[in-house]
Amino acid sequence: MTGDIAWLKGPVAQPDEEAARMAAERQSMLIKPPGALGRLEALAIRLAAWQGTSKPSADRARIVLFAGDHGVAEEGVSAFPQSVTAAMVRQFAQGGAAVSVLARTLGADLELIDMGTVENAGPVTGVLDLRLGPGTANFVRGPAMTERQLAQALRAGRDAAERARSGGVQIFIGGEMGIGNTTAAAALASALLGETAEALAGPGAGLGTEGVRHKAEVIRRALALHGPYLGDPLEALRRLGGFEIAALAGAFVACAQQGLPVLVDGFICTAAALAAERLCPGAAGWFLYAHASAEPGHKRILTALDGKPLLDLGMRLGEGSGAAAALPLLRLACALHSGMVTFEEAGIAGKSP
Repeated sequence: MTGDIAWLKGPVAQPDEEAARMAAERQSMLIKPPGALGRLEALAIRLAAWQGTSKPSADRARIVLFAGDHGVAEEGVSAFPQSVTAAMVRQFAQGGAAVSVLARTLGADLELIDMGTVENAGPVTGVLDLRLGPGTANFVRGPAMTERQLAQALRAGRDAAERARSGGVQIFIGGEMGIGNTTAAAALASALLGETAEALAGPGAGLGTEGVRHKAEVIRRALALHGPYLGDPLEALRRLGGFEIAALAGAFVACAQQGLPVLVDGFICTAAALAAERLCPGAAGWFLYAHASAEPGHKRILTALDGKPLLDLGMRLGEGSGAAAALPLLRLACALHSGMVTFEEAGIAGKSP
């Protein structure tokens, strides 16, 4: 598999420090006390460095949603049947799902990719069919993916990032859908962080206390089975991840390599971001974290990535919805940075020494 994934080791792009300096200088001259806009100022400066301009923009955003099912659902770790995944794919395309409404409201592109649902959603207008199988294998019994499936999933993410970059996208948002994927994300994060299953397992789509306990037990069994291989992040992803999680990780690595900022969604996307950073050190330098998920394990992954979420709204839907909800903050940061006048332009004396 080495040749198929060698691109993961490519260098990440470097931010434009001169653009950052110019943006910071502009911030210091705007008609407000220094730092009065808090993190909005830092966001504008960071986006300036990423985009190589003193006046950045977040107008052109794309949400790429990867869907895929998980064999571990056989273990009863979800409150919903796997037929829901294919049904939701159809709803995404028809415009009735939360992320569809958000994308439409924000004027953001929405790209839908079926990586492998158990129930075939069938030909759906607006959905790219890249199915690698009817979901992954049950990772309590063996690896979730073959080496070939993992390489293909990673490449699907890379291709999506390249399409976004060539399309002039300024902000990349990854989304996901897949029954059983909070279990996969929790197992993967447990392996990458060396944390216990109990620390990462949560209610997902609506499990009660007993359901969460059972989920943690399933994850413990998987960690014990695959333990000798989990020191390698690629093997951890292959054995415990999912088609959509691997595609997200591939997309996030490719975005960092191409210099395309990523607005990371909640628990599952942040687990994929952690995998991306482990696969390509430095990739996380191109990530912003949209919100603090209500899924309890999310905080542990954010801490490992030194991630500071922009919002805390108690969201746990997935789909890229939390990142979409945070996109207006980036746009406001850019609008304030570019649209406010300086003290000199306003004819107002600046702050005294």
